[in-house]
Amino acid sequence: MIKEKEYTVDRIEGLTEVGRSLLKRHPDARVFALYGAMGVGKTTFVKSIGRLLGVSDMITSPSFPVINHYITSNGDSIYHFDFFRIKSIEEVYDLGYEDYLYSGSYCFIEWPERAEQLMPSEVVRILMEEKDGIRFIRF
Repeated sequence: MIKEKEYTVDRIEGLTEVGRSLLKRHPDARVFALYGAMGVGKTTFVKSIGRLLGVSDMITSPSFPVINHYITSNGDSIYHFDFFRIKSIEEVYDLGYEDYLYSGSYCFIEWPERAEQLMPSEVVRILMEEKDGIRFIRF
């Protein structure tokens, strides 16, 4: 079992180092659930990780499409979910969530509490908080 780690980030650029640490500490993980209030930096964190993994496309919030798909420089898929607008668990079923979460591809899920019961047991939970411009990140 990997011990929980906490990071303090006072600049957006610091998210890249936290992302690098996340990938190093969890090299076999593919599903990551990001918890935190609106505006805490979840999408910005996913952007940082996407760049580390070789995504050259612009990573944006999947708020309206619910899922964005990106390809890394070596051809791997990354799926970025935003469940904020999900009203019922049936909507997650309708998305075909299993095809994504059990694909072996990287999956980053914002607002996972809307579908907590569907998260795989090996999900890495990332908790993000912000106070006075400083972000506190635990995973």
